[in-house]
Amino acid sequence: MKFHGKNIFVTGGSRGIGKEIVKYLAEKGARVAFTYSQNEESSLELIKSLDSPGHQCFKMDLQSEESVNGCITQVLNLFENQVHGLVNNAGITSDQLLLRMKTEEFDNVINTNLRGVFLVTKAISKVMLKMRSGSMVHITSVIGQTGNQGQANYAASKAGIEAFSKSVALELASRNIRSNCVAPGFIETEMTTSLTDIQKQEIFKKIPLQRIAQAVEVARCVGFLLSDDSSYVTGHTLSVNGGLHMV
Repeated sequence: MKFHGKNIFVTGGSRGIGKEIVKYLAEKGARVAFTYSQNEESSLELIKSLDSPGHQCFKMDLQSEESVNGCITQVLNLFENQVHGLVNNAGITSDQLLLRMKTEEFDNVINTNLRGVFLVTKAISKVMLKMRSGSMVHITSVIGQTGNQGQANYAASKAGIEAFSKSVALELASRNIRSNCVAPGFIETEMTTSLTDIQKQEIFKKIPLQRIAQAVEVARCVGFLLSDDSSYVTGHTLSVNGGLHMV
């Protein structure tokens, strides 16, 4: 998969899975713009670590429509109104059992993860419609397929993104714009490195491949769905969970 001459916008690209997606796409020749919500320093360090020039990071608050639109205006100026790929990766968690979950905790996750994807996708789709081409990949989660105790808000947001993606795929297919999801399972990131060996072994028992994935394994799947190699794939969710959940 090669992305030379392609401009790709990634939300939440400063750490974790998003960081690996940015690195992978840049390695393959794409020009990447990505967002961060707080840590500008790590974002700038990521740009310096990339071998190729032309990449840039922007601060964006997914809960603010003004912030989203302002950020995308900057991205479009950088890309000269040519966006070939979009990766909706940014998201948050705010875990709590249902009866203890505050309305604010539910709303924050839905507004960031689901409403934020709507705002970004709507803005970028206008550009892709003019280009009559494009590929969108939305990062969901196995939790959106199975549910999970203490994550009703997160599960709802990720399941909502899958349904949203299918609707977008139906609406934009006539303009050669594709919309797909990647649903990771347990991935080796900052969040999972804190797990003890005993906790990891308990997780492994549930996964047929008996290991936690590396973030780059998710990035490769994202790259496939962004690339011309998947030109006849739309409205699909690609599960990257080692067999943890099969649909």
